[in-house]
Amino acid sequence: MDHGNHGNHGQLLFADETFLIRRAVFEVSRQMGTGFLEAVYQECLAIEFAAQGIPFEASPMLALAYKGQPLKQSYRPSVSEGSSSS
Repeated sequence: MDHGNHGNHGQLLFADETFLIRRAVFEVSRQMGTGFLEAVYQECLAIEFAAQGIPFEASPMLALAYKGQPLKQSYRPSVSEGSSSS
């Protein structure tokens, strides 16, 4: 079925970067499988990003605003560590 030209519909703004990130995510998934807590996958993905030369910042500090007004408080996302089998 030919859908014709829909302009930018379906095209990613940062296609090259998205490809690299997805490749890293799929590699982590392939290596680790399923069933772990998010913290495990986050750590693995940081290792994979570094191995593939993908720049990243783990758990960056985020500025917050309420109804357009900047807050003095900020937020640093964290991943619960869960239990360890070691």
